[in-house]
Amino acid sequence: MTPRQLPQVTDEGAVEAPRLDLVRSWPAGVPTTATMRISDVLAALKPEFPALTHSKLRFLEEQGLVEPVRTPAGYRQYSQAHVERLRYALAQQRDAYLPLRVIKEQLAELDAGLAEVPTGPQAVQDGVPYAPLRAADRETASSLAADLGVEETFVVALVEAGIVRLDERGGFDAWARQVVLHASVLAEHGVEPRHLRALRTAVDREIGLVEQVVAPSRAKVGRNAKARAEAAAVELGESFTQLHAAMLRQSVARLDLR
Repeated sequence: MTPRQLPQVTDEGAVEAPRLDLVRSWPAGVPTTATMRISDVLAALKPEFPALTHSKLRFLEEQGLVEPVRTPAGYRQYSQAHVERLRYALAQQRDAYLPLRVIKEQLAELDAGLAEVPTGPQAVQDGVPYAPLRAADRETASSLAADLGVEETFVVALVEAGIVRLDERGGFDAWARQVVLHASVLAEHGVEPRHLRALRTAVDREIGLVEQVVAPSRAKVGRNAKARAEAAAVELGESFTQLHAAMLRQSVARLDLR
């Protein structure tokens, strides 16, 4: 194993991060001198990720997604390259709903030059247009319908059937766009919103299982307890998604269409 290179303190007091080699080469061309405190990183990322906290940053470090430099006094310091890696990881977790394990693998591929920056979740892009999530937007039934090219009455019907649910402020959250998009594809084949109620019921049951599993982690006391519970919930959600997709594809393959 190559010996770990120690950070160097410059005359100005900034900490020079270890040079990025093939193991840590992405993003290229971004400054790697660590001059930012954890509060500076939060200030840079919170406008895009309002729920980000100190504990979430420490948890992402613990999971190996970013490696801030430690000063001789033990304080964390980040570079702009660290911030961009965090921005990528947080966006993939929020927009593509990817587990941290998968995001870490993606970063490793980016580091090695084996992949390009993804534009969205591949599972969503297969077979249908990808509609980017826009968490900061305040969508209405009218704007959502116009943006996705469907009738407003169709969006209203999805809401009335319980397929699309309003958030706590009475608007549509980021994932409503994906639900409407996929429902519109099914509608082209004659599948109406009322036919999708069984899917919503199944999802609600799966969420109940997720809550049961993560409840012990959420109840624990500790600076990273909430972040751990959040990561576990995402992992479970992705596993349910993959399991459902595999079972459905298996059943479709066994259909006797003769």
